[in-house]
Amino acid sequence: MSCVEGPRLPAPPVPGKAARDVNLADEMQPRAPAPVPAGDRNGGRVKARDIRPQGLYRPNDNILTPAMRSPDYVQMSTAAAITLGVMQGAMHRTGCTRCLNLLLTYPEGCRANCAYCGLARHREAERDYADRNFIRVDWPAVPYDEVLDIMAAGGDGGRFHRMCISMITHPRSDDDTRVVLRRWVERVPHVPVSILSNPTTMTRADVQDLHDIGAEIFTVALDAATPDLFDRTRGRGVQSPHSWEKYWEILHAAAEIFGPERFGAHLIVGMGESERDVLTQVQALRDLGGHSHMFAFFPEKGSLMDHLPAVPRAQWRRVQLARYLIDYRGHPLAAMGFDAAGRLVDFGLPEDELAAVIASGTAFRTSGCPGKEGHDVSACDRPYGDSPPSDIASYPFAPNGHDLRRIRAQLRDRS
Repeated sequence: MSCVEGPRLPAPPVPGKAARDVNLADEMQPRAPAPVPAGDRNGGRVKARDIRPQGLYRPNDNILTPAMRSPDYVQMSTAAAITLGVMQGAMHRTGCTRCLNLLLTYPEGCRANCAYCGLARHREAERDYADRNFIRVDWPAVPYDEVLDIMAAGGDGGRFHRMCISMITHPRSDDDTRVVLRRWVERVPHVPVSILSNPTTMTRADVQDLHDIGAEIFTVALDAATPDLFDRTRGRGVQSPHSWEKYWEILHAAAEIFGPERFGAHLIVGMGESERDVLTQVQALRDLGGHSHMFAFFPEKGSLMDHLPAVPRAQWRRVQLARYLIDYRGHPLAAMGFDAAGRLVDFGLPEDELAAVIASGTAFRTSGCPGKEGHDVSACDRPYGDSPPSDIASYPFAPNGHDLRRIRAQLRDRS
């Protein structure tokens, strides 16, 4: 069943020249996290009230947040909840998402403190975990049994091409991911499962277990494109436990255990890295046999980087296009040209070949684990997870003629 419907809002106009062409490293500095009162730490408010959950929980629903725990409860993206039918709603130019993104949930929340993330630990003082936004949207919580019942009965109408279990940094996350995965494979074997892992708490044996239970694809949210940027936004710089070395250790284990085309890593563009930096990681992943899943940096409300600018569209479109060429057209980074600042200035392809890739529009769609449409088209389309509908970064559907004119204008921008 198709997700695409007619537009619900008028398409935005083609913009003029952007105010900036790249986000520079010295400008993209996170705020320091503020101390959290002792009573608010580790889900203190929710655990003290200990309210029993009653079915679907909508974030910020003017009721006290109940004490929900995985594997009994999971959170899901707003788009997934609409597609599953547990919530009403509409999305600009698309009627559904093709990936059921499930997020493990606990009153204590994620114990990491990533600077760009709405789920980060530093928000304990302002918002209970189940009420925090993540990639621009709310994540309602649903009993996992209800999710399984709907899916086993075909209640999604075949619209989901994939399910993804998103782990968080929590002492129960590894064990509960096994439970969620095992129960899914038993009841919904026709929908393949991806794992968005938490390498910080994992060993090679954990990766092997998830493969053996039945996960099809394993991914790592590397996000930052250099060790220094990783440490500044995900490690010691923000009092967070993650390390570049541990993430790559688990990524290499996934490459060996899951095999070619069955692993990948997320990368965020526009946090201060150069275009050469991020595309170097894209090529490294491809050389291992995996794929990169690309996100445009957007200042997530409540995060330590919410005061910073979103990635300029010119920078984003260049990297999107180059990433697609590396991942799906066998066109290597070594064939491309960069200036002294690491900005991409030459794709290394004849103009007619490059124009044909642009015209197909696939390079500008959301990148992630594949679905049924094609090996280079993501099931995880994350509608508006990295931009507002008025200025689409990752298209959750095939761009139309107007969209492509806008994309070409953004690629030509040299502000």
